[in-house]
Amino acid sequence: MSPKADARKRKVVRSADVEPISFGPLAEYRRLTGQDGLPVFTGIQTCAPGYATPLHWHPYVECLFVLEGEMEASLEGQEAARLGPGDMIALPAGAPHVFRTFGDRTLRILGIHASPVRIVNVVSDQSATL
Repeated sequence: MSPKADARKRKVVRSADVEPISFGPLAEYRRLTGQDGLPVFTGIQTCAPGYATPLHWHPYVECLFVLEGEMEASLEGQEAARLGPGDMIALPAGAPHVFRTFGDRTLRILGIHASPVRIVNVVSDQSATL
């Protein structure tokens, strides 16, 4: 099959068939696409109550779509936004941000990275408040 024809093939990924990657004791990540020839990196992150990311940024746009539960997300210097099922936040390239599970229910989000590779840059000074 030619590379052109191969590029038109559909890709079906079932989250339940993907081996989870631990993001510490309160979260796991299941990569759906990325590093596979597609131009985006996507995955489902499951976060227990109490989970919060460190302050970090990506060199590309990141979109977070809430599947279940609630989250709060903050960009550096801006008020937190609360999101629930069906809501999405688009985070600009290079913008330091955090997000956390809000409430006592498990949070499941679909992360869409405008890059074929997931790149996370953690801000070394975690004393910064958002």
